[in-house]
Amino acid sequence: MADLDISNISRKISEYFVNGIPVMGQFLIKVILALVIYVILAKLITLFCRSLEKQMIKSAIPKETRTFLNSFGKVALHVLVIFVIAGQIGIKESSVAAILASAGIGIGLALQGGLSNLSAGVVIILAKPFVAGDYIIESTNNYEGTVRKIELYYTTLATFDNQMVVIPNSILAGKTIINVTAMEERRLEIILNIYYESDLKAAKATLLEILNDEEGIIQEREINVFVEVLGAQTIQLGLWAWVKNDDYNKVRWEINEKIKAAFDQGRIEMCHMHQ
Repeated sequence: MADLDISNISRKISEYFVNGIPVMGQFLIKVILALVIYVILAKLITLFCRSLEKQMIKSAIPKETRTFLNSFGKVALHVLVIFVIAGQIGIKESSVAAILASAGIGIGLALQGGLSNLSAGVVIILAKPFVAGDYIIESTNNYEGTVRKIELYYTTLATFDNQMVVIPNSILAGKTIINVTAMEERRLEIILNIYYESDLKAAKATLLEILNDEEGIIQEREINVFVEVLGAQTIQLGLWAWVKNDDYNKVRWEINEKIKAAFDQGRIEMCHMHQ
């Protein structure tokens, strides 16, 4: 009986090596070929997306829309390639879909923030509260900078000192955003304090003269110098004028310097300034 069992086991092992190994070898070859094909198709997807980017540039499609569509297109094409290759090596499309769906549900539960970032990215692209090139301020966390790109999940800002800040889209879509450069012109406002011993009329006349002589000020728009507050020890003066958005900082710095020099010459004692 023992000899019979050993013979039966030996026969099954022989059949496995004779029949099973070729089948495994064929499947392994298919897997290797599938990986090679995937690498090749991934390169073609990259080239296609670059070509699509050039066509969108020629069509004057906004940069943030191009970036978003490119990111979405790459993901969609890679998923399509996986479906096609899986079918070629004998895996049913329904099985692949079930695996991807299950994985998607698991990943979605683990990364709910990622899904909210994706939906927020779609909202930003469609609603356009800002576009690439705008200077924005996120009021809650005080993130600010020039928008460089808007992608599926994140928006990248370049700060004033050229640091890159990557912000999840859900933060930008769910908070108050100040778009500083949305309009071509911007109002310049400076608040300063002088002591009561100073000549108020002379101070106002000096400020008005500075604004009228400043080339960066839009003279066709309202220019105003006024008393904001009569404080306990100082008089708070304010000035308003309009400048081109691109010239805002340059004009503000020049006016600050001119106010200090003019007040020193006119013996107008200044306490401090607010901007």
